[in-house]
Amino acid sequence: MLKPRALKPGDRLAIVAPASPFTREEFDPGIEEIRRLGFVPVYDETVFARERYVAGPPEVRAAAIHAAWRDPSIAGVIGVRGGYGSTQVLPFLDREQARRARKPFIGYSDLTAVLTFLTIGCGLVAFHGPMLAGRLSRGAAGYDRDSFVKAVCGQEPIGELAPPGLETIRSGEAVGPLFGGTLTQLLASIGTPFAFTPPAGHILFLDEVGERPYRLDRMVTQLRQTGVLARASAAVVGELPNCDEPSGDPTARAVMADLFRDFSGPVIIGFPSGHTTGPAMTLPLGVSCRVIAGGRPRIVIEEAAVE
Repeated sequence: MLKPRALKPGDRLAIVAPASPFTREEFDPGIEEIRRLGFVPVYDETVFARERYVAGPPEVRAAAIHAAWRDPSIAGVIGVRGGYGSTQVLPFLDREQARRARKPFIGYSDLTAVLTFLTIGCGLVAFHGPMLAGRLSRGAAGYDRDSFVKAVCGQEPIGELAPPGLETIRSGEAVGPLFGGTLTQLLASIGTPFAFTPPAGHILFLDEVGERPYRLDRMVTQLRQTGVLARASAAVVGELPNCDEPSGDPTARAVMADLFRDFSGPVIIGFPSGHTTGPAMTLPLGVSCRVIAGGRPRIVIEEAAVE
């Protein structure tokens, strides 16, 4: 995997909106948090474009990403929010341009489509991390600053991540490159030129929000039938907020435990990255990760994500 260049204080970060539109009330506090992190936020008026439920025409959204990749004064790229629309920009993105730029790209949720394009399609490490709306805009309540800074700035491995609430579904230990993102977007890519096709032995990270247990069952079943689960050496599942049945039974965690009962490797659940009720941790996708599932479940990022 090709690694992006490390960010440093004073670097300029391009703000892009590949998915849904947003309000200034969501945007402006996120801009201030980027400044508090020591970076310089950069954007133009196209970021505020609105076309029904997306942030402007896909060509315009893709052009903003390309402009950030081409501009030598821009060190990294971060999304404003998820929602829907990232898949529309993929046909307009240039893989070679992304590889030449070698700039950190940070996002989650619907931006899983772009993360997959970069990691699977370009062989470039990318970051399942906080965006402006709902995360950076809330400061310490919205994201875990330590893992974010270590992931995008540190030239040493992040190391051990053992957040409270992490549970073991299947015990064991495994190591492999970490890939994944929001389950809905991973499945939406299957059968397209931008398909999620991680290598054998990978660590699979699955995030999701607001999907009832039977829908989780349907999606994980489809993921198994595509062969992706068979190629994974371990699975790390997110917190799955708002995914329990409204009556409380079954819970999302109980359904996931059942779905992974025959999985061959370790499985842990409750990792707070992406959709989470607390501060979201940043995960570098494409780097070596060790999953340790047992009495004290944890993951260990064993490789620096930037250089």
